[in-house]
Amino acid sequence: MSTSSMQRILGKKGVEKIAMITCYDYSFARILDGKVDLILVGDSLGNVVLGYDRTAHVTMEDIVRHMGAVRRGAPNTLIIGDLPAGSYATPETAIENGKRIIDAGADAVKPEGRPDIIEKLTAAGIAVMGHLGYLPQTAEQFGVIGRDEQEAAALLEQARQVQAAGAFGLVLECIPATLAQKITGALSIPTIGIGSGAACDGQVLVLYDMLGLFTDFKPRFVRRYLNMAELVGDAVGHYVNDIKTGDFPSHKEEYQ
Repeated sequence: MSTSSMQRILGKKGVEKIAMITCYDYSFARILDGKVDLILVGDSLGNVVLGYDRTAHVTMEDIVRHMGAVRRGAPNTLIIGDLPAGSYATPETAIENGKRIIDAGADAVKPEGRPDIIEKLTAAGIAVMGHLGYLPQTAEQFGVIGRDEQEAAALLEQARQVQAAGAFGLVLECIPATLAQKITGALSIPTIGIGSGAACDGQVLVLYDMLGLFTDFKPRFVRRYLNMAELVGDAVGHYVNDIKTGDFPSHKEEYQ
């Protein structure tokens, strides 16, 4: 990530809300390019693209392949790549895998938790966005994090550690809105919320959730802007009917 690009994101804090969305393929990336501030090639692809029951099954090879596709489709947008589970257990593996994701097209990487690893990554010249709160890679079950006083205090301290380690931003996932507001006010780097209220400096959603394409479950924090699953189902139904009735292909769709 260039210094000027990072400064543009940092400069939005307290001035303009930041719009971030996940993406995993070339075609959607072409649509998103230039329309959002940040794209995340997230390990949520494990759920919405690969059909796994949890993100922990996503591999480095998965992230690298999808990162390349997204970069080819979105050459003008800042792109962050998730470091998948198991890829940053030690500083050495974190740096090696971080460089692989950068080489595949990312501007920055995102581990879950681990301020110590963030410090090593940034020292190696790899830009990092942090991630605190609900951590899908290791959580046993879905839930809000930081409702009790002790847990909230720990998250605030971790957020300060993430900033001190050199992260240029921080995702806050599924924490109480009041706590997210407190953390956002305590940091000079922008916070990106997902299920953490409106006080964050920006928001992120999974593209397939926002479009209504993934329907296995719908968290409380998701707003669907389209019912794409129904639209695609209807379109496929029309296609099948046109074939069976002989309407497709027509003469206009034939080579002569």
